[in-house]
Amino acid sequence: MGVAVQTPLIEARGLEHRFPNGTLAVSGVDFSVQPGEFVSLVGPSGCGKSTLLRLVAGLLPVREGTLRVGGEGSSPPGRDGIRRGFVFQSPNLLPWRTVEGNLLLPLELEGVPKREAMERSREWIARVGLSEFARAWPAELSGGMRMRASIARALASRPRILLMDEPFAALDDIVRSSLQEELLALRAREGFVTLFVTHNVAEAVFLSDRVLVLSPRPGRVAGAVAVPFGNDRTSDLRGDPEFARLTRSVTHLLREAAP
Repeated sequence: MGVAVQTPLIEARGLEHRFPNGTLAVSGVDFSVQPGEFVSLVGPSGCGKSTLLRLVAGLLPVREGTLRVGGEGSSPPGRDGIRRGFVFQSPNLLPWRTVEGNLLLPLELEGVPKREAMERSREWIARVGLSEFARAWPAELSGGMRMRASIARALASRPRILLMDEPFAALDDIVRSSLQEELLALRAREGFVTLFVTHNVAEAVFLSDRVLVLSPRPGRVAGAVAVPFGNDRTSDLRGDPEFARLTRSVTHLLREAAP
């Protein structure tokens, strides 16, 4: 009996995007993401990492190539019915809403009944450790707490795909490491696919099942590194010789892709 082959949840073939000013951001991009997989995108500034996230999110139109989301019988972004959550580098919390109010906003926009929305909001506030700050204003939170709230807001909508654009870049190393581990724990429990953009190679290796290396603009996938550590990752992994070897492999691919 043959081994069943999974259908990718996200699949791009020959994907290209040119902005109205003529800038060709990505060209000839081929990649796929399996259900439950955590994939990081690394590459030089301006290589199209954020553009790819926005294409997958349906925030930018696909004009050249194909991008299918949803597996069998999938449709282009925007018509596939696949729920996504998006976390940006800045938490983007509304300053006039409390933590709870910020989590409620997307649920209100989706038309989730008020009682269910309140339950989901409180559940996710608790999951990210902010129950004591549910009524706090964003200005009263630390940078790490604001990012926790932003992640909780994205996940309260129960997305199948979580898109993250350098969410930890502005945080100090201690907070960043803590949030990385919390993200892995959330993903292990919830099973969502994650497409994660970062400039930090060690972060990409620590979090990912695979790391995709993009070339300078116009970005294309220049190489990939599989990360075989499984889901039970702790801070001790960063001192593992295999972790160091994989980090060097990604760095080598980045150097090879450079002009």
